[in-house]
Amino acid sequence: MFWRFVANSIFKVSGWKLVGNLDPEVRRCVMIAAPHTSNWDFIYARAAFYLMDAPIRFTIKKEFMGFPFGGLLRSMGALPIDRSKNTRMVDAMVKIFNETPGDICVMVTPEGTRKYQPRWRRGFYHVALGAGVPIVLGYLDYSRKEAGVGPAIYPSGDIEADMEKIFAFYRTKKGRFPEQGVR
Repeated sequence: MFWRFVANSIFKVSGWKLVGNLDPEVRRCVMIAAPHTSNWDFIYARAAFYLMDAPIRFTIKKEFMGFPFGGLLRSMGALPIDRSKNTRMVDAMVKIFNETPGDICVMVTPEGTRKYQPRWRRGFYHVALGAGVPIVLGYLDYSRKEAGVGPAIYPSGDIEADMEKIFAFYRTKKGRFPEQGVR
């Protein structure tokens, strides 16, 4: 597979390693990709998921799916979202889960930006709850040059308690710009 070869090359040249794998019982999930502090995050994260053979998909504005990058983005797992119809992102993502049989793991960056955010967007939580899927904690740790997968969190409905578990995991991970990560 072409993308697996590219991913292997990226990891080998840059000295990164893969830690863990996506468990077979959680291959239908919302995957957090954090900390998100650099444009390089997408490259390392996507490479890691190719190496794991994970069914990763990510949402992108429909407008980005045209020429010249649409085919490339689609081959990498892009799911176009039509925001012109005033579609709520949570509803659109739950619909994607409901209409997609089999394994699908939708990757989200809850910070919504590469800059420090004192409060994460929580749409991923509501998507997981609405779709009845777990939240898997994917990460990049630049201090260790690791990309990996942590535990799966099954949303209990107590968002504050569940978010504290999630934040506790990510506090030990360092982004490329650590001052912009979870505190």
